[in-house]
Amino acid sequence: MSAANSPNTKHKGAGHRKRLRERFLRSGLDSFHDYEIIELLLTLGTPLKDCKQMAKDAITEFKGLRGVLDASVEELQKIEGIGPSNAFGIKLFQAVAECIAKEHLPNRLELRSTGTVVDYLQEWIGREKKEHFVALYLDSQDHLIENRVISIGILNASLVHPREVFEPAVTLRSSSIIVAHNHPSGNVEPSSEDREVTNKLVETGRVMEIMIKDHIIVSNSEHFSFQQQLLI
Repeated sequence: MSAANSPNTKHKGAGHRKRLRERFLRSGLDSFHDYEIIELLLTLGTPLKDCKQMAKDAITEFKGLRGVLDASVEELQKIEGIGPSNAFGIKLFQAVAECIAKEHLPNRLELRSTGTVVDYLQEWIGREKKEHFVALYLDSQDHLIENRVISIGILNASLVHPREVFEPAVTLRSSSIIVAHNHPSGNVEPSSEDREVTNKLVETGRVMEIMIKDHIIVSNSEHFSFQQQLLI
C-alpha cells in the first residue's frame, strides 16, 4: 500500500480542521467568519477532504450564512464538492436550531403589534418548505392562548374551512384570532385564494362575534399584513 493510500495518511486540511474545532471548543462561534461556520459543519460528513473552498463558494452562492442554512440538499449540491453526505452537517444544524427555537416560543406572548406577530410567525413557519396555515388564538388582552396548525399544503378554500379555525376559538374562549400562512417562494403578495379565504373567515367571525384581527403572510424575511393594507 502506498503512503498516499494509507489509512493513517492525513489530508492536507487535517491540521486546519483540528484548529477550527479547538477554536470552537475554546470560545464558541463568536470569532468565526460565516464561511468558517459552514466549513466546520461540512467537516461532519467529509472525513478526508479540505472543506474551506466549498464553504466559501456556498456563502457566495447563497449570499450569506442564513442563505446556506436555508438551502435544500439539492441546492447545496450545486456547489462543487458538496454532496448528500457532507450536506448532512448543515441540514442537521438547521433542524436542531429550528427545534430549539420553536420550543422556546413563549405561550403567553403579548401580540399587540404587527411587528411582534411577524417575528413570532417567521420564527415558527417562515422557513418551512411547504405552506402552513396557522391560527393564533388570543384573549381579551391580546395574549396568546394557543397556536395551532390548521392545514399544510397549497392554501385554498377547501383546505381552510371556517369550522377548523373557529372550533378551537370556542373551546379556548378566545376573543380574537390572527390567521397566517407562509409562502415558501419568498413572494408574500396575496393570491386570489388568499383573499377568498380571508374574506370567508372575516365574515364567519362577524357572525360568531370572534374577530379575525389579521391575516399575515410571511416568508423567512418578508411579510404582508391584510390589516396593515386595510383589507380587513
